[in-house]
Amino acid sequence: MLLSESPRLQPAHYRILALAFLGWMFDFYDLILYTFLTRFISADLGLTKLDHARALGISFTATAVGGIACGFLADRYGRRTVVSWTILLYSAGSLLSGLSTGRQMLFLARGLTGMGVGGEWAAGHALVAETFPPHSRGRAGAILQTGAPVGVGLAALVGTLLAPRIGWRACLIYSSATALLAFVARRGLPESDLWLRQGTRSFAAGLDRLIYGDLAKRFYLALLLCTVNGASYWLTYSWLPEYLRSRGLGLAQSGAWLGVVVGGEIVGYVVYGWFSDHLGRRPAFVLFALTMATGLLPLTIFWDRFAATPSLLLGAMLLVGIGTGTWSNFGPMLAELFPTQVRNSAMSSVLNVSRGAQFGAPVLITLLEPRYGLSAGIGLAAGFAVAAAALIWTLPETRARTISA
Repeated sequence: MLLSESPRLQPAHYRILALAFLGWMFDFYDLILYTFLTRFISADLGLTKLDHARALGISFTATAVGGIACGFLADRYGRRTVVSWTILLYSAGSLLSGLSTGRQMLFLARGLTGMGVGGEWAAGHALVAETFPPHSRGRAGAILQTGAPVGVGLAALVGTLLAPRIGWRACLIYSSATALLAFVARRGLPESDLWLRQGTRSFAAGLDRLIYGDLAKRFYLALLLCTVNGASYWLTYSWLPEYLRSRGLGLAQSGAWLGVVVGGEIVGYVVYGWFSDHLGRRPAFVLFALTMATGLLPLTIFWDRFAATPSLLLGAMLLVGIGTGTWSNFGPMLAELFPTQVRNSAMSSVLNVSRGAQFGAPVLITLLEPRYGLSAGIGLAAGFAVAAAALIWTLPETRARTISA
């Protein structure tokens, strides 16, 4: 009997979810930690803002390259194997970042980190989706996805509290200890038994099915959905701190308001799984996407009407955070849309190709801001959230689907 056919969760399920969660949490932590250390790195290595922008750009580009490559590798060599490889890769990137003596070495190190980060998400989600029974797959995927905001919180703590005391190098070098997770994964993490039974043994097998074959339509629709949902997210979050300051909030006050959003994110990511397993993937996605759109409107277009009632605006911030729970949809749903032979390739390509397109969102706001203001640019995110809520209906409902091939 496959693990996914078990009527009750077994100890193996909890080990898989725990290790996949830690892998994804430290994955996001290693990527985001750098942004909290830039002023310390600049003081030591003499880097400019442009240098840091290049380093971040290299990291994000590498996530796409690493994600797509690792997607094919996980279909060829197994989910557990690639989870271990990606953990080692982003841990090595952190170590080399901490040892960097100049911008070229730092750029290389951030590239390695990005490649590991890009490859881990799909392998971890595919492993969880292929081993958890259908009735709890949505909740398991949602718990796994919550590793992202937890990783951001951990990076903020290390970057703001530890870095001034121990230095940026020590923060990055100590962070490379996450490599130990790779060895734990190899010894304590079961391989997907479904992949062992049905997986391919050749690199990029079935790629033609995704590009122009029988799976092409759902592949491109899933890619469009992920891109539109990402545009809603990045239009909101890329300029939200600056937008709050433009509305007269001080640094401490805007930080507290952003804390409300982060709290809402954690709640939204977790509870999305329950709604997804009980209502269905599509109704749950619509509910959370419209929640985000509802929260954005008072904060942007109708700010002046609500400005006299800060509690209502804070409630809107909470709704925006909860609405980002839509990201908990993609791991389980994408796994249910594609067969085992190309599952990891499809999941990783959808996420990472759409991620590349999403970074055009901040640029779009800078083009709109001189004429319409930041509120109109960020308010546009509500439109993308509504569009994503409509697009989800172009894909089949997959709740409780048995993954057998």
